[in-house]
Amino acid sequence: MREVPMKKVLVVGGAGYVGCVLVEELLAKGYSVRVLDRLFFGRDALGSSLDRVELLTEDMRELDPSHFEGCGAVINLGGLSNDPTAEFDPRANEELNTDAAIRVAEMARQADVERLVFASSASIYDQGVGQEAEDVLMDEEYPVDPKAAYATSKLAAERRILPLAGPEFAPVAFRMGTVFGFSPRMRYDLVVNTFVKDALSEGRIHVFYGGSMWRPLIDVKDAARAYVNALACDPQLVRGQVFNLAAGNFRVSELALRAQRTLQKLGVPVELDIDYSYRLVRSYRITSQRAQRMLGFSPRVTVEESIEHMVAEIRRHGYTDFSHPRYYNIEWMKVLEEAAQIVSRHGYVLSQLVEAPEPARQPGVVSRISSARTGRAG
Repeated sequence: MREVPMKKVLVVGGAGYVGCVLVEELLAKGYSVRVLDRLFFGRDALGSSLDRVELLTEDMRELDPSHFEGCGAVINLGGLSNDPTAEFDPRANEELNTDAAIRVAEMARQADVERLVFASSASIYDQGVGQEAEDVLMDEEYPVDPKAAYATSKLAAERRILPLAGPEFAPVAFRMGTVFGFSPRMRYDLVVNTFVKDALSEGRIHVFYGGSMWRPLIDVKDAARAYVNALACDPQLVRGQVFNLAAGNFRVSELALRAQRTLQKLGVPVELDIDYSYRLVRSYRITSQRAQRMLGFSPRVTVEESIEHMVAEIRRHGYTDFSHPRYYNIEWMKVLEEAAQIVSRHGYVLSQLVEAPEPARQPGVVSRISSARTGRAG
């Protein structure tokens, strides 16, 4: 492990759910940080980090060489982050998760950046329920054939980014398990976070399809530590490599029981609402032994510890308006699209001093919002 941090790290998507936690971890380790983010969810999540980072409010599809100046590493967390948002706007999903991700890597290499870490997804392993014959622990060499738009976009980016590896450029991809835990840019559309939200707001946890599906999980703080580890490792260990990243694999039914037990210890009464009817659900298990062996990474945060911390921070920050769309990626995208449509027609909301932008030429929330800012789609 190297002791001297790289001169500066560019974090694409640094104001997001994982990004704002990662930025704090990088700063704590002595890195200089440049954040590039569209700030669709605002800048408040960066909190005290704001006066310690260089913030670029930009679209990752519109990067130029100046964004990479002085950077020794790039961590790309940008793009659409789950199945619902990818399916809501397939065109934007391909533009951001595949095309822009590849361009970020290519431009980083051209700018003599030493290392790039790409946030991929373990959802590319999804087998679905009812595939018991394929219910195995999948490593990085396991053959994959994802069908969902989000997973296919991530895999397509991986397959173009990793071959860019060379003597002076070390790209690495993390296939992330489902992240959970408290973040200043809080999300309640992730399985453990959803359980906590439902318990606090309704006094019950809803478990679909009997909770029989498997899910690999990792706490957001552990995820942030893993990204920092990837910067400090010998480049020979990570150059052109892909790593699964999870603290463990859990059936959703087990997660519900562990959440219920932990919440009850905190004085939160919780009932389980089990629904056994069929739903379209994801199910897969992965092994993270390669990351443990080659990166020396071991998770530290248990599900129970994460839930305890989550409850305390939700109450401390007052994130108890649980129905607000800002906590749910797809709902917030819909709100922003409606707002962008209104602004594109009228050119203003409260002030007529704002010049009316041209209407977007393509459907979809990300394209329209980009048009409202830049005057062109995409």
